This record gives sequence, C-alpha cells and structure tokens, in this order.
Amino acid sequence: MGKKEDFSILLVVAVTSFMGTFLVSAVNIALPTIERDLALNAIELSWVITAFILAMALFMLPAGSWGDRSDNRRLFKLGLILFTVSSAICYVAPNGYWLVGARFLQGIGAAFTGTTGQAILVSSFPAERRGQVLGISVASVYGGLALGPVIGGIITLHVGWRSLFLIAAIFGLLTILISHLFLKNDETKHTSAKGGDKTGTFLFMVGLAALVYGSSLIPSAVGWGMMTGAVMLIFLFWRYESRAEHPMLDTRLFSHNRLFTYSSLSALINYTATFAIVFFLSLYLQKVQGLSPRDAGAVIVAQPAMMALFSPIVGKLSDKIQPRYFATTGMAMCTTGLGMLAFLGPTTAIWIIVAILIWVGVGFALFSSPNMNTIMSSVERRQYGQASGLASSMRVFGQIISMSIVTLIFALLFGNRSIEEVPNSVFLQAMRWGFIIFSLIGVPGIYFSFNRGNLKRKV
Repeated sequence: MGKKEDFSILLVVAVTSFMGTFLVSAVNIALPTIERDLALNAIELSWVITAFILAMALFMLPAGSWGDRSDNRRLFKLGLILFTVSSAICYVAPNGYWLVGARFLQGIGAAFTGTTGQAILVSSFPAERRGQVLGISVASVYGGLALGPVIGGIITLHVGWRSLFLIAAIFGLLTILISHLFLKNDETKHTSAKGGDKTGTFLFMVGLAALVYGSSLIPSAVGWGMMTGAVMLIFLFWRYESRAEHPMLDTRLFSHNRLFTYSSLSALINYTATFAIVFFLSLYLQKVQGLSPRDAGAVIVAQPAMMALFSPIVGKLSDKIQPRYFATTGMAMCTTGLGMLAFLGPTTAIWIIVAILIWVGVGFALFSSPNMNTIMSSVERRQYGQASGLASSMRVFGQIISMSIVTLIFALLFGNRSIEEVPNSVFLQAMRWGFIIFSLIGVPGIYFSFNRGNLKRKV
C-alpha cells in the first residue's frame, strides 16, 4: 500500500469521525434553544441526544459482524449516505418528533461509519503504527468535540441551530465524494446472506430499545416492567449467541480473552461516567450562570481540547509502553474530576470549571487511545470488524447508560416541566446527584483498567 492510499484512508476515516462528534457536541450546546423553539419538556429534550446514541448502540454490533462477513468499506460508504440524508432531514424538521426520528436515522449512519472506520484503519496499517494511527483517529474525534461547543455556540447564537445540520449535510456530501474517489471496495470479500444471525440481532435490538425507552418511563410500573423484560431479552441474547453457529457476537472474545474483556469493561465504565458532563454543563452554564451559547461553548471546549491535543501523543507512546499504565492513570483522573464537578454552585468561578475540565480532558486522553490500542491488538485480524464494533458499542452503551441515568434523575425531580421552568436550585440538585453517581461508577473502572494484564506485542 502506497503512502497516498495510506493518507487517503486515514483522511476519510478521520474526517468522518470528526463530523460525527462535532455534531454531537454542537447539538449539546444548542439544546436550550431547541427546547424553546420546538416547545419540548426536559424528557423530550433528552431524546434529541438519546435517539442518536440509541441508534448507534442498536446497529454497531450488527455492523461489525456484517463488515467482517462482507466488506467494511462498502458498509462505511452506506453509513456516510445515511448520515448525510438524515442531517438534511434534521435541518428541515418541523417539530420535535421529526427531529428525534431523523436523529435516530443519523445514529444508524454514524454506527456504520464508526464501527467500520476503525476496522479499516487497523487492517490497512502495520501493527507497529497501530497506536499512532488510532491516536490520530481518536484526536479527530476529540477535535470534533472540541470545536463543536465553540463553533456550535457561535452558529446557534447568530444563525440558528438548524444550520448545524446543514453544515453536517454539506460535510457529508464532501466525504461521500472523497470516499468514492479514494476508498476502494475490498474485492477479496463478497456480500453474502449466509450466516446472518437474525434471531440474535432481533433479541439484541428489541432488548436494548426496551431498556432505554423503559428508563424514560420510570418511576411508572410500565417503565420498570419494560426494563425487566429488556434485561431478560439481553440475557437470552447472550445465551443464544454462546450456542449459535454464526453468532453476531462472538462471546468467546469475553470468556476467553481477559485483556479484551477488562479493556472493554473499562471503556464502558469510562463513557458511562463521563458522557453526561457536556450535557449537564451546557445547561448549567446557560441556565444557572447565564452565559450565551457561544460563551458556554468556549468554557466547555477546555475538556475536548485537551483530549484532541494529547491523544496522538499518548497513542504513539502506547506502542512502546504498556497501555494499562496510561489508561489507569487517565481513569483515576476522570473519576476525581467528576467528584469535583459535584460541588459546582450558582456562583462557582469560571476558571475553576475550566481547570476541572482540563483535568478531566487530560485524563480522558490518557485513557482512550491506549485502551483502544489494547482492544484492537488483543484479537486476530479476522475479528477486527467485530472487535471494533464491540469497542464502539462499549462507548455508546456507556453513553446510553449515562443519558438513562440523567433521564431518570430528570423524571424524578422535574416531572413534566421543561428545564427552563425548573428553579435553579432544583436543577443544581439534579446535576449534583448526577455527578456523584458518575464518580462512584468510575471507581471500578480504575480496577479493571489496571488488572487487565500486559499487552503482548505482535511482530
């Protein structure tokens, strides 16, 4: 493979990763404006974020399996098309239902590109460059997270939140063009319907959807009933996959590979604990501190900026130094940072908030690239698509759990009121409980990260 093709593959995957996270963080900043324009309550507003990550969670595991059986590059291109079309629908959405539905479709596209993108990178570069390349990919993810709040805040303030989705559609069109010019399909693979795990896919999707939707109905009996049924379906899914001839999820990756299992659990815990930071703070800074979307974005950018700055450096170092040392340190920094955020009040100085976000951002950078390097290096080449799908799924499962906890807190403390109607003292109480819960969740992540064992270098 020549240098030009190497660069083209890295460029396409990096740009796609950037756009996905840029849109997520930009929409977070625009949430108060979306709430007012579309007359949404707090629970409905949370679904603008939840619909996107739910779709990603539903389709990431199947996408990893489909990519391994057919062609990761072809599925990647399909994801680009879905993402672009759905972004255009979000731009013209007449009400909250249309916006949530389009966000769900957008999440499917992001699942296809996010899962297959990592597998394409890992299969295209030698093992000795894997940490560096994944570090660049992760940096593009965090670059999107870093620029999203700032640019998103400026656009929302001066042009309107709908323009965020127009920009995403334009970038999507450009990326589709680049991918068709430079990302050639893998002719060594051919699409086949054989071996498709329809039963496992059904159990997984229905169980996960019921779990997430049920959490939004708590504390009602229907909500608890749906969540109970969902847990049973997910248990049946695991049992079925353990016996299936062609499973969507190879459960042996977890039962016979401690390095993969502990690294995946660490990722799940890390994303569960940290995802709601931007969601809470974007609302806190605008509602309680009275900042504009632009100024709130300028504060929040401190965390993803550190992630984007240090991820490539740490990723490269993890090719030479055992990744678990970086990852464990990073997990500990994130956990303590969450504990600090629980003490935010109505008059907390902005510089204190920025300092905490810098601390968490550096911790996340220390954790993420080395952890992904460990996951992808602990499996065989034929399992890259599934391992990438599982790694991405851990991230999205964590985000879903995080948002489900937020939704539950909102349901218990806010009822059917909008965030704008809730007194600042009640909102601060909800945010404080959220950060306390998330900091406690982070503690076992430190254990799993350190006790995963050492990565054996492949030659």
